[in-house]
Amino acid sequence: MQFEVRRLDAAAREDFFRLHSAANEHDWCFCVAWWVESFAGWGERRADQNRALREALFARGESDGYLLYAAGEPVAWCQCAPRDRLAHLAGRYTEDPNPGAFALGCFFTAPAWREKGCARALLSAVIADLRSRGVKRLEAFPRGAGRLPDGEVWTGPAGLYAEFGFQAEAVFGSVTRYALALA
Repeated sequence: MQFEVRRLDAAAREDFFRLHSAANEHDWCFCVAWWVESFAGWGERRADQNRALREALFARGESDGYLLYAAGEPVAWCQCAPRDRLAHLAGRYTEDPNPGAFALGCFFTAPAWREKGCARALLSAVIADLRSRGVKRLEAFPRGAGRLPDGEVWTGPAGLYAEFGFQAEAVFGSVTRYALALA
């Protein structure tokens, strides 16, 4: 399967929302969990609140991820941004600020495209892009170990990170911080 990966920008706004939709059983969070102050009240948030936050991110030019396309259609997403800009994530799983570190916040693959190598293709392209841009450190925060239900793998599968050479650094409850030196 041939995939194409593109960095998220305002031009890909409609593709982002086509992927994050009821058709893909994913029309609530809009990948804004790490942009909110904390998870306090997260479960009570409405889809329109999360979409409004995503729209605000587009309006201010935040590019916080990558879309994976197959035959011109968006089929998967990976949130990746400078770690310290995702304040909730950085505050929860890191000890010190690091303006040079990027973080993988979320992965989402449309149900019809799961188990087809989408996450692997996305991660490979993200790493290549970050290296080409001179980023030196990439962090990931998978939950648990082994095979987890689809709904529990939103921060990416630990095995995938290990496959790409990420090293476990610290454990925060059920979350392990992994890091990969890019340069």
